[in-house]
Amino acid sequence: MITDTIAAISTSTMSNAGIGIVRISGDEAISIADKIFVSNTPNKTLKNVKSHTINYGKIVENGKYIDEVLVSVMKAPNTYTKEDIVEINCHGGILVVQKILSLVIESGARIAEPGEFTKRAFLNGRMDLSQAEAVMELIHSKNEFALKSSMSSLRGDFSNKINEIREQVINNIAYIEAALDDPEHISLEGFLEELGENVDKYIQTVEKLLATADNGRILKEGISTVILGKPNAGKSSLLNALSGVERAIVTDIEGTTRDTLEEQINLDGIVLNLIDTAGIRETQDIVEKIGVQKAKDYAQTADLIIYVVDASTKLDDNDLEIIDIIKDKKTIVLLNKSDLEAKITMEDIKEHINCKTVSISAKNLEGIDDLSDTIKKMFLKGEVSFDDEIYVANVRQKTSLQEALKSFKMVKTSIENCMPEDFLSIDLMNAYAELGKIVGQSVEEDLVNEIFSKFCMGK
Repeated sequence: MITDTIAAISTSTMSNAGIGIVRISGDEAISIADKIFVSNTPNKTLKNVKSHTINYGKIVENGKYIDEVLVSVMKAPNTYTKEDIVEINCHGGILVVQKILSLVIESGARIAEPGEFTKRAFLNGRMDLSQAEAVMELIHSKNEFALKSSMSSLRGDFSNKINEIREQVINNIAYIEAALDDPEHISLEGFLEELGENVDKYIQTVEKLLATADNGRILKEGISTVILGKPNAGKSSLLNALSGVERAIVTDIEGTTRDTLEEQINLDGIVLNLIDTAGIRETQDIVEKIGVQKAKDYAQTADLIIYVVDASTKLDDNDLEIIDIIKDKKTIVLLNKSDLEAKITMEDIKEHINCKTVSISAKNLEGIDDLSDTIKKMFLKGEVSFDDEIYVANVRQKTSLQEALKSFKMVKTSIENCMPEDFLSIDLMNAYAELGKIVGQSVEEDLVNEIFSKFCMGK
């Protein structure tokens, strides 16, 4: 049972701001705040105010005025943690906020651990584990699609889907166990056929959820994008054009970029984790050779490859080597230097590789909108469209779904092989437990602590 009261700064502690918030949660939250708060209304204390009200007054230390504040009082159970919560809204100077937090701690609270407010919300039944993880994903959302996905999970859309399957599975288990205990009154005749049909539905649902796992990662983390091309094709110019700053050195000298450059950009709501690489060519320069190999290595794990072609020169052996590297990858070919006389056409490219092709001039910032639209169509139509689809957002959830899927398939195999009903019950229970881990129904304390340790302070 949770008995202590916690406190933390819930706004940024890195810089001054207009407003700072100190959050307190626990049985003593209101009485602790009352020790340092003086209302501008005579004889008014926080203990006696109505829940979910904002109260104007001052924070004092030994009668000395510290800051003018608005204090929000929210009484259990209708709060984020299902405990009494007080939020002191003060001026956002770093020293002011730290001072008020110190007074709260001196008055009986303790510093909250990272994510402890949300952890209490989970432990007190305010939300399940997948919803708690959605809180962290919401905070770290980098684009609109990640934001919508996080909000969907926070609403409980993902949890509801998991709990729906679990409820059906436990009903099946209960029926099997009851039939085994009382075969005279409960018959399994015809049940196995019905169970097989149900398990097919469970498998289909879980496989559909698993198919979203990589898309969920892209929504959350962005698209890992590698820029490839031979020297002087315009890769660094493209990086600068997309990022809007002179991030990479651009010269007419081949091999200027010898190592990788990384930049994260938001391209009309899509996050690209861009990696500009050394131009791929045969070279005797040791440093450049290392850069070329790194470019090839990055290409193997990228979500997207942007292959920059110098359209003012004919394709050569270096281009053919690059095409061989990317032929099975998700690729967009950019015919760069469209401001110069073209010696390569889209038809020339299609003779070697079948992929999306866009004509641009990185130097003159022409065609960038076409590139943006192409990426959107590639990643947001069907493959990574949000709509109302539920996304698996992390490895923990994916792993549990994979284990549940294995168990469901074992149930299916057991039915087909006419195995004893005990085997069905065991595998169904394993699937039930794995799905329970997703929503936090059967998860170890150490894992819970690890999950919430990744949260920011104050949340």
